[in-house]
Amino acid sequence: MSIGNKVLNKLKEEIPQSEYNRYIKNLKYDEKSSRGDIAIFITNNILSAKWIKTRYAKKIAHLYEIESGIIPEVIIETKKGGSKSKFKNIAVKNKKNESTLLNPSFTFSTFVLGESNSLAYNVAEAVAKNPGSQYNPLFIYGGVGLGKTHLMQAIGNYRLNLGDKIIYNTFEQFLNRYTNHIKTKTMDRFRDYYRNCDILLIDDIQFISRKEQTQDEFFHTFNELHSLGKQIVITSDRAPKKIAGLVDRLKSRFEWGMLASINPPELETKIAIIKKKSELDGIKLNDEIVNFLATKLGSNIREIEGTIIKINAMSNLLRQPITLDFVKNAIEDYLNEKKKSITIDSIVDIVAQELNVKPSDIKSKKRAKKIVEARRIAIYLARNLTPNSMPQIAVYFGMKDHSAISHAMKKIEDIIESDENLKVLIEELSNKIETLKSNI
Repeated sequence: MSIGNKVLNKLKEEIPQSEYNRYIKNLKYDEKSSRGDIAIFITNNILSAKWIKTRYAKKIAHLYEIESGIIPEVIIETKKGGSKSKFKNIAVKNKKNESTLLNPSFTFSTFVLGESNSLAYNVAEAVAKNPGSQYNPLFIYGGVGLGKTHLMQAIGNYRLNLGDKIIYNTFEQFLNRYTNHIKTKTMDRFRDYYRNCDILLIDDIQFISRKEQTQDEFFHTFNELHSLGKQIVITSDRAPKKIAGLVDRLKSRFEWGMLASINPPELETKIAIIKKKSELDGIKLNDEIVNFLATKLGSNIREIEGTIIKINAMSNLLRQPITLDFVKNAIEDYLNEKKKSITIDSIVDIVAQELNVKPSDIKSKKRAKKIVEARRIAIYLARNLTPNSMPQIAVYFGMKDHSAISHAMKKIEDIIESDENLKVLIEELSNKIETLKSNI
């Protein structure tokens, strides 16, 4: 399959089905006329060409770069009566650094701000406006799918528009490039490439663990850029001191500037994320559906986005409106699979930590008020987040039979109805439990 057709297939996965069918479905890649740095696509009318240029030309260039490593000049041509005519001013050429690989949709305006990510967002925005000063390096860390890459690339896109030379690489890309230059004995070219930029963005640095030779090279690259006042931004799934096998001198360098963590989003932020993502994709979800998804889905933002796209695709395919019942059916398999991955042990451990009691006390027959509350919450979460039946849960907690679990469930459900604080606590615990399992 040609690069252009691969790009169109990827684009299909990332945009609303209605827009794909209306505009992109008839877009064809002209493989004969295209060459390495020029990608030519043909559509059937000038209005489609204008729409594609305005809405998706940058996205096409980005996807093309992912496939080929080259940011092409994207040209849209119209075909009339068997002849082609180039639609003027459609060409989109990024003359900046050829290996940015930045996603143009990752900007500060599309990032959903909440309590869980406000520090990282504010520091990233400050770095974008004044790079190479007080927050250098910026080290953003947190769990999978919480927005680290989005913030990092938002910095890159902001500075790219101001004419800076940006290099964005995952650590795997950095390692592959390093290995290739070692093999070809062209390390001078490798060093020139990484040390001649205004901003270096390295994603998932945790994979540098125990790679001593690569750590040494990255150390010298870091020092060179930092001494020149060039901004360095790094992301990881954990803080520097928790990266096993990371040499002390790199730990020290990573902690020179600013460490900013991103935590799992609280319920309000998840609701805002779902609303924002569905709005950007032109998908209409009422508040009841948004709230349902926010409580049932985990904290991985990429999973949330994927679920919204899946719901919309199923709605278009089956020609059914998106109702609450439709959404419940659409994500039933996902919820069942998620339940299988969560154990009662993990629930008890997290509840115990949050409420400052011992896990053994939760499983005991102690009747202290604090322990009884923790036990009820653990039972409630076990029933809702795991596939275990009430008799199985009763055995785990050493209770007489399933009727004791049923009574505990009824009791806490009644309390939730009148106690907003308990309701919020249980929602936050659910988020933590689901995030923990998705990151293992």
